[in-house]
Amino acid sequence: MRVLLQRVTSAEVTVDGETVGRIDPGAHAAPHGLVALVGITHDDTETNVAAMADKLWRLRVLDGERSAADLDAPILVVSQFTLYADTSKGRRPSWSAAAPGPVAEPLVDHFADSLRALGATVATGRFGAHMHIDLTNDGPVTLLLEG
Repeated sequence: MRVLLQRVTSAEVTVDGETVGRIDPGAHAAPHGLVALVGITHDDTETNVAAMADKLWRLRVLDGERSAADLDAPILVVSQFTLYADTSKGRRPSWSAAAPGPVAEPLVDHFADSLRALGATVATGRFGAHMHIDLTNDGPVTLLLEG
C-alpha cells in the first residue's frame, strides 16, 4: 500500500462537474486537513490497510508537530492506482503492480472506514471515476507512506 499524503488548507473532488468529496479544515478545530491519495497493490489486506490508516491518523505533520488525531483534522481519501506505476522501462508506465479494481476498491473503502472508526472526518472521491482534485497544499508538505 502506498499513500501520498498532502497537508492542505482546502480540498475538493469533482466528477462530471459534481462535487463528490470536500474537506473544509476551517470548519473544524484544525487550520489544516489532509489529502490521502491511496494506491493498493496485490498483497494488501484489511489488516495492513487499517494499520496504515492508524499511522496516517497519528502522524505528526500538522502545526506544532501535532497529528490529525490531535487536531480533529479532516481527511480526503482518493483512490490512486497510478502510485504503483513502473516507469523503469520504455516510455509507457506499467500498472501491473496495482491491484485490479475488484480487489482495490473494497480496500480503499476499508481505509476510509478505518479512519472514520478512529474518529476522523473523512470525505472520499469516487473509485474508478475520472476525478478532478482541487487542493491547496500547505507548506508544502507532501509525504509518501508505504506499508
